[in-house]
Amino acid sequence: MRRVWRWIDDRTGLITRIGRIAHHPVPPRTGWRYVLGSATLIAFLIQVGTGIALATVYVPSTTNAYNSIDFITHGAALGHVLRGMHYFGASAMMILIGLHLLRVFLTASYKFPREVNWLTGVGLLGLVVVMAFTGQLLRWDQNAVWSAVVAAEQAGRVPWIGTALAHFILAGDRLGGATLSRFFAFHVFFVPAIIFLFIGIHVYLVLHNGISEPPDVRPRIEPATYRKEYRALLASRGRSFWPDVVWRDAIMALVVVVVVLALAQWIGPPEVGKPPNPSIINASPRPDWYFLWYFAVLAVLPKHVEQPYFIVLAPLIAFTVLIALPFVFPSGERRLTRRPWAALVAAGVLFVVGYFWWLGERAPWSPVFDVQPLVLHGVAPTDTLQLTGARLFHDKGCEFCHTVAGQGGHHGPDLSRVGARLDSAQIVSRILGGGADMPAFVGKVSPAEVQALVGFLRRDHSHRIGSSP
Repeated sequence: MRRVWRWIDDRTGLITRIGRIAHHPVPPRTGWRYVLGSATLIAFLIQVGTGIALATVYVPSTTNAYNSIDFITHGAALGHVLRGMHYFGASAMMILIGLHLLRVFLTASYKFPREVNWLTGVGLLGLVVVMAFTGQLLRWDQNAVWSAVVAAEQAGRVPWIGTALAHFILAGDRLGGATLSRFFAFHVFFVPAIIFLFIGIHVYLVLHNGISEPPDVRPRIEPATYRKEYRALLASRGRSFWPDVVWRDAIMALVVVVVVLALAQWIGPPEVGKPPNPSIINASPRPDWYFLWYFAVLAVLPKHVEQPYFIVLAPLIAFTVLIALPFVFPSGERRLTRRPWAALVAAGVLFVVGYFWWLGERAPWSPVFDVQPLVLHGVAPTDTLQLTGARLFHDKGCEFCHTVAGQGGHHGPDLSRVGARLDSAQIVSRILGGGADMPAFVGKVSPAEVQALVGFLRRDHSHRIGSSP
């Protein structure tokens, strides 16, 4: 084995080169905060490994994609676990790259001479987002298909380039087989290849510029003297990555793999929804959890805000700020106590993302299509007006958006006491004429049905809180 080892090293030089890389010096006091980058790489490698395995069974066609996902989940050997690992690996990658970016920002490790390190990290963040977006459609269920349609519709509203952008997303004028093939190609080939390229550049820059020392070791960055002082620090107090530091990365890598595997085994991948059916318009598509906060932001934008401009400008401004950061603050103070604005920005971003994620989970703006028919307590079986009105309130879809007696959706106002606010004529006018977000029911309900609905809504239902059977 030694002879083989020496022969390989003699012909390739790889063993010697890898040894030099493994023994590169690391600044002192680089603790657990510094393992997030390697943990993100492990999560990406999980995605690559499980993705290759899934691709051997997955069929990227509109006819067979849904059935192949169903077979992977319920029929293929280890398919349930592999798909679960791929799903939770994506979540881990999104969380870890976000935490890694946050750590670098809070410790000001983007300053000289690591500006390009930061730029490649920002590029990797964008590529990971693209990977997550393209992966959702490959499930090819009702939610995935409508999510892609909504994304293309939103992109189509972008000024000047909207039509071309929507055509690029859909690979044509409408969603179909070409769309699925394009998403599959980007998700499996193009984007991972670019990610590998960026990772290679990023790792090279980490080795070239060295790992940033903690702010308490070097509170300030002065470009004129930094490199000389950094080399002196490594010579006097530096530690070899192997074997003094690598054990933390190894433990973190093991934790990531074990957690992803455990979640895949115990919780499993998300259930595949119903097969795509464009004739079913009663759909409320929701993106995966890591996009849910932005989905909520778009949903609650005030009507006077030009959403097409916001869709383009908000991400553009965010990435422009990230790209400009190391050039605006290339030197100076690194300690967080001397940079309170950095802590406020980080806390503000986390609060906004967390709040809108919570709001996206509730989705009060979306109709609830699976709500059960109303159950009203205290209504006599002979009160046909109330019973007919309650049935119509559900059958006509009113209950999907409005709440009565504690049941229903939240897209529209609570109508439990609407009779105290509006008289019969006003209720009839609203039913027949509709409103800002309410369809008009003129010609869709008979006079008798209108009378039953008005009689039902004129009653005070705030004390008739019931529960569905």
